[in-house]
Amino acid sequence: MELFTSVMEKIDDALWGVPLCVLILAIGIFLTIRLRGLQVKHLGKALKFMVKNEEGGEGEISSFSALCVALSATIGTGNIVGVATAIGILSGGPGALFWMWVAAFFGMATKYAEGFLAIKYRKLDKDGRALGGPFYYIQNGMGEKWKWLAKLFAFFGLCAGLLGIGTITQVNGIASAVTNFFDTEGAPTVTIFGNEYSIALVITSIVVAVCVGLVVIGGVKRIGKVSQVIVPFMAILYVAVVLIIIIVNIKLLPGAFVEIITDAFGARAATGGIFAAIMIAVQKGVARGIFSNEAGLGSAPIAAAAAQTKEPVRQGLVSMTGTFIDTIVICTMTGLAIVMMGTWADPSLQGVAVTTAAFDQGLYFLPNGVASFILMVCLIFFAFTTILGWDYYGEKCLEYFSNGKTKIVKLYRWLYIFAVFIGPYLTVSVVWTIADVFNALMAIPNVIALFALSGVIVKDTRDFLKRHKEM
Repeated sequence: MELFTSVMEKIDDALWGVPLCVLILAIGIFLTIRLRGLQVKHLGKALKFMVKNEEGGEGEISSFSALCVALSATIGTGNIVGVATAIGILSGGPGALFWMWVAAFFGMATKYAEGFLAIKYRKLDKDGRALGGPFYYIQNGMGEKWKWLAKLFAFFGLCAGLLGIGTITQVNGIASAVTNFFDTEGAPTVTIFGNEYSIALVITSIVVAVCVGLVVIGGVKRIGKVSQVIVPFMAILYVAVVLIIIIVNIKLLPGAFVEIITDAFGARAATGGIFAAIMIAVQKGVARGIFSNEAGLGSAPIAAAAAQTKEPVRQGLVSMTGTFIDTIVICTMTGLAIVMMGTWADPSLQGVAVTTAAFDQGLYFLPNGVASFILMVCLIFFAFTTILGWDYYGEKCLEYFSNGKTKIVKLYRWLYIFAVFIGPYLTVSVVWTIADVFNALMAIPNVIALFALSGVIVKDTRDFLKRHKEM
């Protein structure tokens, strides 16, 4: 296991080094310039389209349901555990949050392009099912000779859902939160695979796996129905709680912003030089930002393709709001709470424990354990819906990779449920390393397609805006 971990960490460092960080940011900057700051000029219209469904559109689910499926997959442990991992003292520091903002700002243009292409190049089969996502806009937009690249994306997406961002990281975050809350000294343990695990962790793995199974068997429509109820509720609840922390400790807010900005440009550099410190903050911020909002990853357009709409630009704008909600709003809430409370600087804390400590300190006026319980509930909802969303992504990747053999999807679902079950028994470092590797491998084919099809995106967008000058 140590050898496997070491190998994966080396691959992770190689993939998420300067080249890929630059590539991800470059496509966002490139599209922002070519689309003339669309994410700023038309954010209001995008938010309006988010809740106003288009009449007469073709597809399986409403635009809002499609967004909720995408948000269910993006709003997960990355918003709580991922932010804490990025800005911890042994990682990127508070400055990583600044680079998450930068990545998210340009990522909104990227997410717009993904949503646009998902509708532009999707297909509807004889049963009315929407077939779309990066594999289709690579194959149909770039041409048949690039089908190998589409297959590559589908394979990496399948692995990411089954072994990384979709299952293991999410249920591991749930189990960590539950164990930290319920597990006390002397708590009962059980022996599994020769190792001792708390009974709270074991029960969590079973319950979550069963709940996931009950939903994913119903397919995208059931996932959409569950997501459009849970996602708005959990997002509003979490933001409200963190706003209370900020308001109660408002005197610490200015100092937190100063620390974030100065640290982003190497203020903590002691050894290795300022440039090295900046690059660590950039790497961790961009990597965790992409893990959280998935802009450039190519996952969200799989959900966007199912939306009931006839207009690619409209769905692109709706998709763009996902990055805004996920990173600009929710990740910022987590980051501010952690930096304001100073828990990022405690080397004894790791993962969800960093955020838990921030909630306990920030909500000091609540009875002991209440703040931790609130965070645990939020994390469970966040991670659970991400598991559901990524099951849908993985299924679509598998369908494409297997040339439409839908029967194999049933087997995939059982493997997916099993991956959810075993996730809590892996260490945090291994979990996040695996997720980062597959994220990077997914991003590369997708970003290539975005660059190649940027001319189509820009032309059709400008034509649409000319026809709808009120935008």
